[in-house]
Amino acid sequence: MRVKTGIVRRRKHKKILQAAKGFRGASGDVIKQAKQATMKAAAYSTRDRKVNKRRMRSLWIIRINSAARINGLTYSTLINGLKRAGIVLDRKVLADIALNNAAEFTKLAETAKAAL
Repeated sequence: MRVKTGIVRRRKHKKILQAAKGFRGASGDVIKQAKQATMKAAAYSTRDRKVNKRRMRSLWIIRINSAARINGLTYSTLINGLKRAGIVLDRKVLADIALNNAAEFTKLAETAKAAL
């Protein structure tokens, strides 16, 4: 007995077209192009999650460096001083302190200076 794939194929196609919703041109409504476009989009999203992490770390370092220079240090000397003082804060937290709490960051910078 022959088995037709009508319902299964339709479900697969609907899934692909749902993922390609909003794509321009044929990529949004033709199965073959939609499948290729969604595969490409998935590859880009995987790659760009890593890129986004890199960009955020870079932004945090820029913010820390500018706040450190206001306090008479450079980024590298600040990080070195904090490590020697035994203060373990990651760059995300340091950048947040530098941005939102300048007085606390100044205390951290003074501690780093003293440890050098």
